[in-house]
Amino acid sequence: MTRKTLQEIVDENPDAETFRYGDSQLLCNKITDLVRAGRKTATVEAMRVYQGRGGDALPEVGRRDIALNWNGTPALMVETVEVTTRRFDEMDEDFVAAQGEFRDLAHWRKVYRAYFSRSGGVAEDMEIMCERFRVVEDYA
Repeated sequence: MTRKTLQEIVDENPDAETFRYGDSQLLCNKITDLVRAGRKTATVEAMRVYQGRGGDALPEVGRRDIALNWNGTPALMVETVEVTTRRFDEMDEDFVAAQGEFRDLAHWRKVYRAYFSRSGGVAEDMEIMCERFRVVEDYA
């Protein structure tokens, strides 16, 4: 079976956004593996990423997006099943568990404080986007 190119996938899904998990190759690989294994079905991002000129498109329920490997090749097609917003200090254990990569809420807070600090800053009252998704297709 011939693998589809990213362009072929985009042509078949013109409304799809492309993105990478994480902000390093190591993190991208780790998170992609968790999603592929079904252990990660949720993610968060700072709302500032979606606001202002040139911001990313906010996930929408029902939209299918293309998760890329770090090298830009297609990894997975995911479909958004829920999008909510909350403050950083309102995160709960249930959503943390759905993210599949954290021991508990305290671990989540530590890891995301570091991540958000690398990408523009963190505050207890900052708004974050919380997305639940499902894998539609695996391009591996």
